[in-house]
Amino acid sequence: MSTIINGTASLLRFRSATEDAESCTDRKYSEYPAYSGNDLGLTITDSRTFHLRLWAPTAEKVSLKIYNVPVGGIPAQEIEMSEAECGTWSTSLPSSVTGKYYTYSIFTDSKWLHETPGIWAKAVGVNGMRAAFIDLAATDPDGWKNDKGPSIKNITDAIIYEIHHRDFSVHPSSGIANKGKFLALTESATRNPAGLSTGIDHLIDLGITHVHIMPSFDFNSLDETTIPSDIYNWGYDPQNYNVPEGTYSTDPFDPSVRITEMKRMIKALHDKGIGVIMDVVYNHTASIDESNFSLTVPGYYYRRHPDGSYSNASGCGNETASERQMMRDFIVKSVKYWTQEYHIDGFRFDLMAIHDIETMNKVVAELKEVNPDILIYGEGWTAGVSPLPPEHRALKENIARLKGVAVFSDDIRDAVKGHYSDSADKGFASGKPGLEETIKIGIVASTAHPQVDYSKGNNSKFPYASSPTQIINYVSCHDDLTLTDKLRLSMPHATDEERMRVARLAQTIILTSQGTPFMLGGEEIFRDRKGHHNTYKSPDSINAIDWNLKTSNESLYNYYRELIALRKMHPAFRMTTADDIAEHINFDFSEPNLIGYTIAGHANGDEWGEIKIIFNGRDTDAVIQLNIGDWTLIAFDGNINHTGLKHSDGTAMTTKGGSVTIPRRSAFIAVRP
Repeated sequence: MSTIINGTASLLRFRSATEDAESCTDRKYSEYPAYSGNDLGLTITDSRTFHLRLWAPTAEKVSLKIYNVPVGGIPAQEIEMSEAECGTWSTSLPSSVTGKYYTYSIFTDSKWLHETPGIWAKAVGVNGMRAAFIDLAATDPDGWKNDKGPSIKNITDAIIYEIHHRDFSVHPSSGIANKGKFLALTESATRNPAGLSTGIDHLIDLGITHVHIMPSFDFNSLDETTIPSDIYNWGYDPQNYNVPEGTYSTDPFDPSVRITEMKRMIKALHDKGIGVIMDVVYNHTASIDESNFSLTVPGYYYRRHPDGSYSNASGCGNETASERQMMRDFIVKSVKYWTQEYHIDGFRFDLMAIHDIETMNKVVAELKEVNPDILIYGEGWTAGVSPLPPEHRALKENIARLKGVAVFSDDIRDAVKGHYSDSADKGFASGKPGLEETIKIGIVASTAHPQVDYSKGNNSKFPYASSPTQIINYVSCHDDLTLTDKLRLSMPHATDEERMRVARLAQTIILTSQGTPFMLGGEEIFRDRKGHHNTYKSPDSINAIDWNLKTSNESLYNYYRELIALRKMHPAFRMTTADDIAEHINFDFSEPNLIGYTIAGHANGDEWGEIKIIFNGRDTDAVIQLNIGDWTLIAFDGNINHTGLKHSDGTAMTTKGGSVTIPRRSAFIAVRP
């Protein structure tokens, strides 16, 4: 279909038998030649030669500039790259360039574009403006070759805990030395002032299976050359997708340090049996015309409206075009790189519905070949209108067409605590009636169930999930109000003690529902953010987790800990098929702010033959009728023990059934063989 003239700067490269030669920039993007090789960016041959390949089909010339320093100065050398196959440009360099830096300068449309490290940079200098010549193998920590994350049979076996590197460790009460760094999660035996565990020991004790780390790739908003004591950003402004962020390293000036330290963090977590999920943001870039995408192949990587303006489904000024072959390949190969080079155990896709279904299915297929236990989930919505037709988007409504991908459930989130956009709105757990059917939708993980009436659902009107493995349940994440702030604003006259009763109930709904539970780091110790909805660049005084809260709210922490242990021990809460849910879950009653259901028949191979669960969101006690039998109490009146509640004398708390009082704003769980 195309003729390639190697070693020239001709614009007549692409020609078919039926059309005249024309400028590549005038052609449709779909007609750009795609390159399928695995050597884009920098690779090292067995002879220790550096090989560079850049995909830039619209370039007339490409100049490689080599620098001795990561910023400033003038090029020590300039090399004209050679035109190669399928729109690529290449050159090879001796190992003597190790430790130096490089950029590409592309001449297209009669002008030189600004220098760029390219989209495939895997190591960069400070602030990420220049790529670095390094040997990635030299960045591996001791034991890296044998490092491996935890093996889980199904995503529903995971319990996911979201953190921001700085939030998690920067507070003085953390007892962590490497505050705000990758290395914070390598420190053991860290304690708060009262001697309670923090850091990685806290995660082990809590019992979570996976840490979801907010963006850890190189992002745009922070100046790595200064790193003042209170510099902050969430990191949803991508710059270099395949390099760790420099502000999380102890030395952002050394390209190898950030790589080694991130690997050390991952290995430390793996050594403790904890998986690492990476938050990725392929849906937009921090800038448009000056992004590495635009400085390489102008226009290609972004969607536009018919009038030529950039579309903005991300709410950040632009959106990427995953349906185009080389953007799709970039996303797939990028996550594959993180999986292979950094041993990442899962990915959370920011605004996943901006991406097309075919791309996400290819992501799964490629990653499962590398790691069959990989976890993939994302936001099943956009932040604005996209020109990509809805039927092609990775929306939550289309999740049945996505294989091995899960979406966040806004159904259970808003029903449990109140709508995310209205701070005063209450939810089922805080006393608002009329949300019972939506809670039931959450309990069955948005799958079809004969006792669930989707027409009464608040957010969804049909069972969009074909399996509970496609649903992530949560009440709070980094976005919007924390659960603590939500309860304080929606229950202004309550005490924190009363609000913590609601928090216990809310999280019990999440951890006992089908699907995969997800929680915001610090939620288990009643962490707040001073009532702020959006803290993406707020100071530590707003964002940092105060580990003193673990002391003052230790009973809440212990409740979360027992709740997690309950879920991990009993597969009845972790079913993997819609048929099993429909067969084993029976809703006994549903009244305003009161739901009761049974998981029966040794569901999913559970040792318990019958599990009775009742949620009372009322501010008054409720009386229910429990089948006559020998029941062991697991949760009652804001207390829980995964092996069974005990009286003060150590004897088991039991009931024979009949009339049972369910205390206000609490969960009741009773079991029998």
